[in-house]
Amino acid sequence: MLANYLIGLREGLEAALVVSILVAYLVKTDRRHLLPRIWLGVAIAAGVALAFGFALFYGPRGLTFEAQEAIGGILSIVAVGLVTWMIFWMAKASRSLSGELRGQIDDAAEGSWWGLVLVAMLAVGREGLETALFLWSTTEAATRESGATWQPLLGAAAGLATAVVLGWLIYRGAISINLSKFFAWTGGFLIIVAAGVLAYGVHDLQEAGILPGLHTLAWDVSEAIPPSSWYGTLLKGIFNFSPATTVLEAVAWVLYVVPVMFLFVRGIRRSSTPSTPQPAASEI
Repeated sequence: MLANYLIGLREGLEAALVVSILVAYLVKTDRRHLLPRIWLGVAIAAGVALAFGFALFYGPRGLTFEAQEAIGGILSIVAVGLVTWMIFWMAKASRSLSGELRGQIDDAAEGSWWGLVLVAMLAVGREGLETALFLWSTTEAATRESGATWQPLLGAAAGLATAVVLGWLIYRGAISINLSKFFAWTGGFLIIVAAGVLAYGVHDLQEAGILPGLHTLAWDVSEAIPPSSWYGTLLKGIFNFSPATTVLEAVAWVLYVVPVMFLFVRGIRRSSTPSTPQPAASEI
């Protein structure tokens, strides 16, 4: 539930910041009459993300077990790839996001009426689709362990609600958040979460018979960490930790975390310039 809350918070805050920048720029440039186009684009993006999430949760149910496992494994790996790209992109683009969006608004405002709708739809829709896919991957694992989906979905909903409130407060100038530090800390945590999703995806592909080594275990600590215990459930829900982990799952986890975390930390250190002041929230 905590991992899904963080995913909802981070992805929701990214989308909320994008919307805040779009709305604030139109208001400051006295183009309020264009705001309905922004909200239309946001509504379309939200609808597409919800439909995509619904299709993920209920689409594969009528397939064979092997087909479900294969689809689940492939989508989990795709989700890891997307969220990894998102982590690096946001860490790099957080400083220049406002200027880029303002340029897109100016170009779209001078074009046809649907230009601004498309800008808002693409900016928010990308976050929505990534969120739906990654939440499905983390929720699928928790569902198989506990049989209930409401807890991870509740965590994601709470994270999204928090993001909406924070985005509104930032827009109103009521609070100021160091976005670089926020995306750095949450990015590091999500790398660990993504590694668990990757290992889970590998396990699904092993269940489907696509990858070998399903019964070759790297470790089995089920007696020390029972899957049904509160701490086993907590580790599974946050990090997708499996007490019985195959060798291939463990190798995939290590081969992902080590290079990705190294590159992420190195990028954060290179981009951190103490002499450069953080943009004020009111400048959004």
